[in-house]
Amino acid sequence: MTGAPALSPRMFIKGTVVLLTMVAVGFALKTLGTDFDADWIDNQVRGQGLAGEALFVAVGSVAAAIGLPRQMIAFLGGYAFGLTEGTLLALLSVVLGCATTFTYARLMGRTFIARKFGRRIARVDAFLAGNPFSMTLLIRLLPAGSNLVTNLVAGVTSVGALPFIAGSALGYIPQTLVFALAGSGVDVDPELRITLSVALFLVSGLLGLYLYRRFRHGRSIDDTPDHALDGDD
Repeated sequence: MTGAPALSPRMFIKGTVVLLTMVAVGFALKTLGTDFDADWIDNQVRGQGLAGEALFVAVGSVAAAIGLPRQMIAFLGGYAFGLTEGTLLALLSVVLGCATTFTYARLMGRTFIARKFGRRIARVDAFLAGNPFSMTLLIRLLPAGSNLVTNLVAGVTSVGALPFIAGSALGYIPQTLVFALAGSGVDVDPELRITLSVALFLVSGLLGLYLYRRFRHGRSIDDTPDHALDGDD
């Protein structure tokens, strides 16, 4: 067909590498016993000092890169390290995970993903274009969608890495703080901290929705697929 990109073994090889890498990392985490849950935190992270912090960030960033909900990482960060340190370490983990997925998609999966999701990517590209930092920040504040899909799709658009990752980092802060607060309340003042975290989550979600609705008056976001927006995953 005229104008259609030519099929090539290289395209399929890169796409296969992307898929197999994601699967291999998931199996490796399970084989090594790093199921990134409260039991693993108790046994491997809490009370281990700098080594525990480094291990949390290393495993957390990989988990975020392959699709573990960032809210869970924040919750476990609060559980392991308390509110302040847990928020910072969880934020570092999810930002590193975001950068890893974005960069990997851009370097290895661009042709494969673009061919599979071409029109969807074009809509996201148009949405982010012009002011990618602000648009990325808006996406991250919305309490819906897939973090992994957003990172993968953005990686194959024309958006620059720096504004996307910086906008993501800033947009991650509210929910990271909220879920770290909830996690830190497991051992100390659980009723107060968890109630406060729920209230803050609602506030951050409403803020995101308010900005979304206000933005729609000036520029359409309707064509952007819901599951390419960030939030619960």
